[in-house]
Order: sequence, then C-alpha cells, then structure tokens
Amino acid sequence: MNPAVSVLLPVFNGATYIRESVESILAQTFQDFELIIIDDGSHDDSAHIIERINDPRIRLYRQANQGLPATLNSAIGLANGEFLARQDQDDVSFPRRFEKQVSFLRSHAGCGLVGTWAEIIAGTEKTGRVHRHAEANHALQFDLLFDNPFVHSSVMLRKSAVHAVGMYTADPARQPPEDYELWSRLSRKCEVANIPEILHVYREIPTSMSRNGVGPFRHRVIDISVENIRWWMEGVVGASVIEDLAALNHSVYSRVSPHVRWTALSRLVIGAADRIAAACQEPRSILRARAQAQLCKIKPHYYRCTKRHGLLPMIEEFSAKFERLVSGWD
Repeated sequence: MNPAVSVLLPVFNGATYIRESVESILAQTFQDFELIIIDDGSHDDSAHIIERINDPRIRLYRQANQGLPATLNSAIGLANGEFLARQDQDDVSFPRRFEKQVSFLRSHAGCGLVGTWAEIIAGTEKTGRVHRHAEANHALQFDLLFDNPFVHSSVMLRKSAVHAVGMYTADPARQPPEDYELWSRLSRKCEVANIPEILHVYREIPTSMSRNGVGPFRHRVIDISVENIRWWMEGVVGASVIEDLAALNHSVYSRVSPHVRWTALSRLVIGAADRIAAACQEPRSILRARAQAQLCKIKPHYYRCTKRHGLLPMIEEFSAKFERLVSGWD
C-alpha cells in the first residue's frame, strides 16, 4: 500500500546537518510516509551518514550532480505518495508539521500547496526572526504578484497538482528561484495556503543550494513577478507599467522606465487587488488594505528612482554646461 506522503530531500555536501534534518522527519507524529533522499553528487560524507540511519522508510539514491530542480523532479518521479513534502538538508521540521499539513490538505480539496511559518537560525544560533507569511489564499495570491510568500522547505504539495503544471522548471534561465516559479504556476490552477504556526526551522548558511546564482537571482524574481502581474492584468494596463512595478518592488532601478508615473502604479496595484478579491470571492476592502501597504513599501523606491531619472540627470547636464562655459571663459 502506498504511503500518504513522499518526502523529497535532495542532498549536496550536506554532511554537517543531514542527520539532524533526517531525524526530524523520522520523529513526525504522522508516520505514513516514505523519505526519498537523492545524493546529488556529494563529495563529502553525506551518503554514508544517511546509510547509517536504520529506517525502512528511507529510500536513498545517488546520482551525478544535476542541480536542485532536476533532483527534485527525479524525486517526484520516484514518489508514491498522494502528497509531496519538501525538506532541505540543513533544515528541521517540528514533530506535528506533517500531521497538520495532511489534515489541512484533506479538508481543503481545492488547495494544492500548504506551507508553514518557520523559525530562522543562522548556523546553530537563534536569530529571533521568524518567517510569518500570509495564511489565506486571497492574500497569498496577491503577495505572489511581487515575491515568494512560502518557505520552500516547509511546503507540502498535492502531487496531482504538481504534475498538472509540469513540476519544477527545467529552464536554467528560470532557476533559481525554482520554488517561486513553481508556486506561481500552481497558484493559477488551485488555492494555496500557509499554516500560521511555527512548524519548521529554516537555517541560513552561505552554502545552501538555494543560494546559488545570487547575481541574476533578483532579475529572475522580477521576471516571474512581471508574469504574475500580467496574468491578472493582461490587456488592462501597458507592459511598461507592469515592468516598472515589479522592478521598483525589488529596487532594480535600471529596469524602470524614465517615464514611470505613480498614478499608473497605484492604479495597477489597486486593480490587481480588486481582481484577486473578486476571483477569491472576498470583500475588496480586505485586499485594498494589503495593496496600500504594498504601495507604501514601493513609494520610497519610486522617489529614489524618479530622482535618478529626473533631478540627477538635470544636475549632471547643468554641471556639464557650466564646465563648458568656464572652459570658454578661460
């Protein structure tokens, strides 16, 4: 008989924390799962540490290095469960995480993805910080317009929903953030949610697999944000306004047009909130408050950017003219 949950745990040089991560899964109160671990070409002791953990639910595979998205897709292909739970090699799940996520998915048939809140630690040190993302579908649909409101390692997915949208992207130009990219496609087909409880520990370390490709990462996030806004607002506003909004939100001023206007940006954010509220059958007022908060976040970037596009070039032009005049007087 197939297990209810397949846990997807990719490993690449994870010897430092892999035992703690695996043991947190084996200690779950919900025990009907298989743990699929794929060693993605590690050259440390990761595989040997895993082999020494004696539990029949562990299925360990080894492969030449393929990267995180390809490894996750391989694990999905091996999965027998109705639900897919993510776990990173350096993170920890609290004992009731699976119990609560399985219960939520079974009682919300239209939901394809449920994450949790997560405590943040740096190495082994507590930071006092917590990832507290929105919990309800309508708020998350709005937040996905701009960024990723899920802790990747905390999520549980309905396998049928993942297969329906094509799993993790195989396009190198869209990864990372392969998680934000997949959640965006999933959210167009089904509801999404977060359980508003700290059921996971997210570990910040510089060598995490998710931190590869830091240089182009922000531009890829902006590209996905543009796609998400366009999906809700296609034909309602111009492409340049959508690009300006996504770029300003991530303070990448080089991608903002010189003719950006606050009125157009405000209408876009409010309009998107209204459309999402209508689709989710929620009162407009709920998401309009969230839209205003988003605009407050973006406004300082708008002012900096318009100064860059407007006042600064004028000053530079004036200085150049003044220097030419001075040169002429000499």
